[in-house]
Amino acid sequence: MLSNKELKDLVEKNKEELLKLCSDLIKIPSVNPPGDVEEIVEYICNYLKEHNVSYEVLRPTPGTPDIVARYGNPNGKKLILNGHCDVVPIGDRNRWAFDPFSGEIKDGKILGRGTSDMKCGLAGLIFVMCLLAKNNIELDGEIILTVVPDEETFGDWGTKWLTESGTVTGDACIIGEPTGYFNCEIGQKGNASFKLIAEGTPAHGSLSPFVGENAIVKLLKVLSKVDSIRDIVPRYSDEVAEVMQESREMAKKLIAGNGAWHVVNHCTVNIGTIKGGTKVNMVADHAEAEIDVRTPIGVTVEMVEEQIVKILREADVSNVRYEMLYNAEANSTDRKADIVEAVAQNVLDVWGEELNRTYQWASSDARYFRYLGIPTLQYGPADLEGIHAYNETVGVQDVINAAKVYVGAITDYLKK
Repeated sequence: MLSNKELKDLVEKNKEELLKLCSDLIKIPSVNPPGDVEEIVEYICNYLKEHNVSYEVLRPTPGTPDIVARYGNPNGKKLILNGHCDVVPIGDRNRWAFDPFSGEIKDGKILGRGTSDMKCGLAGLIFVMCLLAKNNIELDGEIILTVVPDEETFGDWGTKWLTESGTVTGDACIIGEPTGYFNCEIGQKGNASFKLIAEGTPAHGSLSPFVGENAIVKLLKVLSKVDSIRDIVPRYSDEVAEVMQESREMAKKLIAGNGAWHVVNHCTVNIGTIKGGTKVNMVADHAEAEIDVRTPIGVTVEMVEEQIVKILREADVSNVRYEMLYNAEANSTDRKADIVEAVAQNVLDVWGEELNRTYQWASSDARYFRYLGIPTLQYGPADLEGIHAYNETVGVQDVINAAKVYVGAITDYLKK
């Protein structure tokens, strides 16, 4: 068995292969929507095959291929490595300073859509697994690599399906989502998206408000009160409070908006769509709005629903109701879980810095593993300002060092 240092030296020795893998993945458009990932899945399968890593492709639907690859001792602990191969759309091509699918390496950066989110993190996980297999490194446990096709569209047929069907389970999980070298994410907010629906009575517009009931007016009375959802007070332990404070400090550094760090430990409320009425000279008999609420750790979906019911009661309008569109509970992993400590120790070894352990203000596939009680963290290379934006890049050294952290954490967790 090679030492931790020797394994990291092996990453350094083979870094050009890692960077080529990153570049090749970026060159393959796998934009979602529409979600065609067949070409990139074929490439990854061929790469695994070349390194004698056993894998299978599972298709819960015809257009959603999931790769599940395994290496190591199936009788020991199981460590899941997870990543998605889809990326968000590029937007206006003219606003990119370079070809978003070039995969070019220039001035210490890898360029293109998906560099940070999350093809280079995914490449690092694949590369390290294959490096261990290529060098016949014996492990006391098993690595299970899952490459999923649809994280950018809620992951119904990727991680969600793999976990809920019982196809994949394990003792811990590392996800290569972008966090930056100095940070890992051990928890994330939940979601409670709902629709408000108001019904009215139509009439000629010239008679309003004396004749008819305007559904838009009713809806606006309710919408004027939805900000009160932000006032829900989270309930959590002192240990969670400690991580929450560290997360707020991190958010201050990463989010440009004035006071935006409050999103970490408060609900956020966004009125995303609103529509109603038939034409300008008619009293509207129908109106609806869709609202996106993100819930911090310590606030449940039930608490949000209770507040919605209260808002409807206080608005005192008839024939207004709500429908829950989507919900997911906030989730977290113990900051001192074995897999978190393994990553932290290797970050210290590679970067010479203590690892921040924070909660994410958005959400990802990590929730599906945590719902099963699997300790899960996200750690991956990133230039955070480019994620879901124009001119996405990632630092070359960040990618190489992330792979070193991965190989150290994996072998420390699955010691022979």
